[in-house]
Amino acid sequence: MPKKINLDIAEVESREHRLGTIIAWDGKASDLHRESGYESRACGKKKDGCRLCEVKGPFTQGSVCSEQMVECQAGNVRDAVLIQHSPIGCGAGQVPYNSIYRNGLAMRHHKVENIRIINTNLIESDMVFGAAGKLKQSIDDAWERYQPKAIFIATSCATGIIGEDMESIAREKEAELKIPIIPIACEGFRSKHWSTGFDATQHGILRQLVKRNPKKQEDLVNVINLWGSDVFTPMLANLNLRVNYVVDLASVDDLEQLSEAAATVGFCYTLSSYMAAALEQHFGVPEVKAPMPYGFAGTDAWLREIAKVTHREDLVEQFIEAEHKRVAPRIAQLKQKLKGIKGYVATGSAYAHGLIQVLRELDVEVNGSLVFHHDPVYDSGDPREDSLGHLIENYGDVGSFNVSNRQQYQFYGLLKEVNPDFILIRHNGLAPLASRMGIPAAPLGDEHIAIGYDGIVNLGESILDVLAHKKFHDDIKAHTKLPYKKWWLEQKDPYLLAKHPEVINE
Repeated sequence: MPKKINLDIAEVESREHRLGTIIAWDGKASDLHRESGYESRACGKKKDGCRLCEVKGPFTQGSVCSEQMVECQAGNVRDAVLIQHSPIGCGAGQVPYNSIYRNGLAMRHHKVENIRIINTNLIESDMVFGAAGKLKQSIDDAWERYQPKAIFIATSCATGIIGEDMESIAREKEAELKIPIIPIACEGFRSKHWSTGFDATQHGILRQLVKRNPKKQEDLVNVINLWGSDVFTPMLANLNLRVNYVVDLASVDDLEQLSEAAATVGFCYTLSSYMAAALEQHFGVPEVKAPMPYGFAGTDAWLREIAKVTHREDLVEQFIEAEHKRVAPRIAQLKQKLKGIKGYVATGSAYAHGLIQVLRELDVEVNGSLVFHHDPVYDSGDPREDSLGHLIENYGDVGSFNVSNRQQYQFYGLLKEVNPDFILIRHNGLAPLASRMGIPAAPLGDEHIAIGYDGIVNLGESILDVLAHKKFHDDIKAHTKLPYKKWWLEQKDPYLLAKHPEVINE
């Protein structure tokens, strides 16, 4: 049995300890799946976490931290405020996240407004004498300016170093203001991978916002997602179900009613694993245990499991049959246009598994993929959520399946090995390098673009749009230089420096 999530403690357990997450690996998808041993880890047969042979490099060019993920989750709750108890530099992400937030609100037809994030602007003297006063003042400012229904407080590396007592301050101000004030432990050094920040936000919500004595709504389904367009409402309406979108763009009321839902689903197990498992374990809300809704096989299984959990089996088969017939002609056209095209996926872990499935539904050749991390197992431990296994079983192996935490110097070699016609990418910092190599990128700003039956069509059309700009990227390649020495560009192994760090000193 998987280990039960502990909501009695204030701090979330990191992914590397809880799931065995790794951030560097080199090989085939089938090898990674075999070494991960999903089912045996879920049964608790492997000790000392879920350790894989992680390839550890001598340096890192950059990444994302857990605090940023709290910023993009807790900071996107519509009628709440996030306070970053940190130096001002930790608030740099507010600029792009504000743009994403506003676009997301527009896509979901909410009132468009700016994010509500306050930074306490810690300076050197605060590191010596503490900054409890600044935090209390920021909480008062948040209340005076916005009258929020809840206030989240995010830690930072700075507050972790000085041991700032966030919890006692939160309890004091909560009693005074009579609203939930939720401390979130998310120091960047707490976990080697940023996805722990998702879990930290969800941990705080589960502990302090979710109703303890819920009145069940048999037609409500929690959808754990980011900012993407509303594709789940029309899909689930065919089963007479309503959608409760969380965490991004949700209201505090939406978060409170998480425990009232009939089921919980997600578009990506990287994001949804923790909250979905905790809702089932502590609040009796069933997690829909099925492959993610990508491609025909995944979407069919996903819908059938939702129907089973919500007792709507009489509706689902007719809907599946009708959807297959509806999209089949357009998919056939797309296959013809994409014949002989080679693609590459560079995104988060479970999301990449789903995107590769959709590409292969379109007969796009996929010989390589870069995932930013890998979770050997998810919190439910259910084998039906083994997204990598589902990919391999239903769509075949991926020869060059690499884990790299957004390291550009490795990305060059990975692309060179596969030589794709285009890439799908979520975190766009790697896209300019691909452009310099003459490879156009489809930045997936709408995370839901590939979901469900329409998602197969949507992604195919997006690829055609990207390929139409191939000449532009060829021109970029012809007139730019890559920022690496000739020696590195000639190396065959992108993980050379990790396997042989001594060459740095030669």
